[in-house]
Amino acid sequence: MTTSSRTGNTDTTAATPALLRTAAELDALPRPAGAERAVVMTMGALHDGHATLIRTAREAAGPDGQIVVTVFVNPLQFGEAADLDRYPRTLDADLATAAAAGADVVFAPGVDEVYPGGEPQVRITAGPMGERLEGASRPGHFDGMLTVVAKLLHLTRPDEAFYGQKDAQQLALITRMVRDLNFGVRITGVPTVRDADGLALSSRNRFLSPQERHTALALPRALFAARDRLAAQQALHERAKATAPGGDRAAGLNKLGEARAAADAQAVALARPNGAPAAVRATARAILEDTAARDRHPLVLDYLALVDPADFTEIPDDRESGDAILAVAARVGETRLIDNIPLTFGALT
Repeated sequence: MTTSSRTGNTDTTAATPALLRTAAELDALPRPAGAERAVVMTMGALHDGHATLIRTAREAAGPDGQIVVTVFVNPLQFGEAADLDRYPRTLDADLATAAAAGADVVFAPGVDEVYPGGEPQVRITAGPMGERLEGASRPGHFDGMLTVVAKLLHLTRPDEAFYGQKDAQQLALITRMVRDLNFGVRITGVPTVRDADGLALSSRNRFLSPQERHTALALPRALFAARDRLAAQQALHERAKATAPGGDRAAGLNKLGEARAAADAQAVALARPNGAPAAVRATARAILEDTAARDRHPLVLDYLALVDPADFTEIPDDRESGDAILAVAARVGETRLIDNIPLTFGALT
């Protein structure tokens, strides 16, 4: 295999990235002079979501920067050996995807290289945030994730690391770890990449049958419907406020001649002029429950949660402003999927 570094080369697709297998090889890798090193961490089975992360890293680092992609299926993140064994390994295809997206180096170590002597006795603990949502469903998952991320940050020594917002809780925990433990690296989140039908890209999507994929579309459909409901309700409150400034919201809504919309908005947000978290939750849950009840390939909901992005605690129903994440996890057939969407309450006020 021909290997080449792209440092100083504006052609980000022509050369095959150097494949490194050991920490010693990585340690010997020259850093780009006068430019930055960026890292994209993956467990392989790369798809266009990963490619978007690599392209974003390349754009941020510039043509003279160095992009390192890690490919490592971390056993500490898997609760069951069957799940670990089932995870796809496609290194040859991953090298091609990384090359096309602009990577300089692929670091693909074996388990013995990352954990010499067996599983580490000292690990990073995710704390209370790591016990919520995904942490509650997959105990110990985030401890294992943070431990390997810390090791890979030390091994790759990047200036900046890029992670997808699809794994929003993971991104929040990595950001918190870097801040709390004084890692000298910038953490950058990249928006979720979706297929044309709206399904968030995931290495697990390949396990879905066509019928199961149709069922899985309820996840993005629920999130988008909740987002649209929030936007419509906030716009309605703004119009009512403009119609009856300083006055009664109900009177303003009725003055608009939108009795049905007014009643709907008041029912869930009479004392909440902006966001109505209850309406967001109810809209998404209705779609998910309808799919679970009607589809021949049932969707089994794990959680639907509207949380604060800072610590992943539930947003109270009286929240009037601020950012939130609406997150969902469900199993379709044998495949567990997650998705989320960022929301902002009170955005129009």
